[in-house]
Amino acid sequence: MGLNTITHGAVAALAALLVWYFQEARLGADLAEARLETTTQQLATSTAQRAADARVRQAEKAMTTKYQGALNAARDREALLRRDRDHLLAVADSLREQSADAARRLASAPPAAVLEYATAVNAVYDDCRAAYGDLAAKAAGHAADVQTYRDAWPVTSSTKRKDAL
Repeated sequence: MGLNTITHGAVAALAALLVWYFQEARLGADLAEARLETTTQQLATSTAQRAADARVRQAEKAMTTKYQGALNAARDREALLRRDRDHLLAVADSLREQSADAARRLASAPPAAVLEYATAVNAVYDDCRAAYGDLAAKAAGHAADVQTYRDAWPVTSSTKRKDAL
């Protein structure tokens, strides 16, 4: 073998070695760039997830606050209705006592007083009948409103199954 062949072989081996190192450095740079891109995507995904979680928590808090407000208002209405009912029961008891007392006095009253009493009772009855008619109309209106709300309320498939049962 000649010196020329050995020199060319050594130069070729050196060139191959340099190409090998160059390709390894290039591959390392590509790999580092891919890792950087992956990390950037993971960071963006994590940031988006945290923002979505924050929006969900905020919506949940608003919904809970609204629900609690409605629950408190319902409790207040219930307490008011109980108080009104207790008052009405007390008034009804008083009227019952007055009616019993009037019946006792009416038994021994003269005919003119009985006629006057009957006329007064008839007037009270007419007032009660008119008030009951107004109350029945309002109740029918409220019932129609409730039905409208029920019909207009969004229904999910799980709600439909419960209604079907």
